[in-house]
Amino acid sequence: PGANNKLVKEAFEKLRPVTVQGGSLRTCVPPTAAKRVQVMLKTDGRPLNANVELWQGPDNTPQKMAVYIEDGDMRPFNCVVETPRSNNAVAIYNTGHLEFPMAAVVEPDAGGAVGEVTKKLATLSKPKTIQGGAIHTYPFSPAVSSVQIMLKTDGRPLNARVELLQGPNNNKQVMEIYTEDGMERPFFAIIETPGTGNVVRVVNTGTVEFPLAVNVEPYLVNPDIEESDGGWDEGPNWDNGGGSLFYGAGKN
Repeated sequence: PGANNKLVKEAFEKLRPVTVQGGSLRTCVPPTAAKRVQVMLKTDGRPLNANVELWQGPDNTPQKMAVYIEDGDMRPFNCVVETPRSNNAVAIYNTGHLEFPMAAVVEPDAGGAVGEVTKKLATLSKPKTIQGGAIHTYPFSPAVSSVQIMLKTDGRPLNARVELLQGPNNNKQVMEIYTEDGMERPFFAIIETPGTGNVVRVVNTGTVEFPLAVNVEPYLVNPDIEESDGGWDEGPNWDNGGGSLFYGAGKN
């Protein structure tokens, strides 16, 4: 799967993940000072089905995601959850069967490195506006090992579905996203794209009154794949600020 996937595995080894058995719920309360947290989920190669929610006080869920991944080892889930103000908790529910456990890591952005990665994406390209009910697709070359994506609104609710396809209607990863305020809590994630024929499809599942702004750019590009086409002859190279998969950001 490439260097990007290796970084995720190293993060899991160093951060001591929590095992979430099928049908069970685990919660994590980040430090009050943490403005955002990184959420990573993976399996040993089996399917991954999970709900990730941000709780803020009793009966208040300002952000939630439903995640499906065909192979949780090849394409681990990696996203950023904004945690402004206090009384935040991240809930991870394994909606799969008992025989499909998963490993989970919730890491606070103590040094602000994750925030720098998300800010840099906004400067790479002009966001694409997707109206309510509309669909937009982003194809990528085989050299792109992973993709970074950000969804935002002007403060209105955000409802979207993000899919990774590899071939016609062949979903490798699906994320259903709801955010109460798409400006205060935008959605940011890294999607692994090993192999060829990868297409990211973004669907605004909200009504026409709720457009969203989308940035989708390569995160890690492996130039070795370009060698057969007369491309670079150097080793793996980071592109678009992809110095890490958030974890240990700032290291090259």
